[in-house]
Amino acid sequence: MKRCVVGVRRADAPVAEGHGRFAPTVWFPSMATMAAVLSEDNRAMLRLIHERKPKSLTELAELTGRQVPNLSRTLRMMEGYGLVTIEKNARETQPIALATEFLVVLD
Repeated sequence: MKRCVVGVRRADAPVAEGHGRFAPTVWFPSMATMAAVLSEDNRAMLRLIHERKPKSLTELAELTGRQVPNLSRTLRMMEGYGLVTIEKNARETQPIALATEFLVVLD
């Protein structure tokens, strides 16, 4: 699984020049947002998605013990940051983890 480099930047802050392989590819507007999105529970869920490859949100709910609406909200938010992708088939919605390891770059 690919490591994701994340950074924190206010929406009105200028875009900093990249630092090679340590240039963030995902930006969060605050440390609090980053902490919420990359909470221990959410990182565990990303690892579970990567390892078990659930075919639906219902299957993921059974694996995590979380409710489907809760998972759906969390996954949509994570999809907005580019951490997961959600593939919609005829009857199922399959989550796919794009990253399970994170490197946080602070200025």
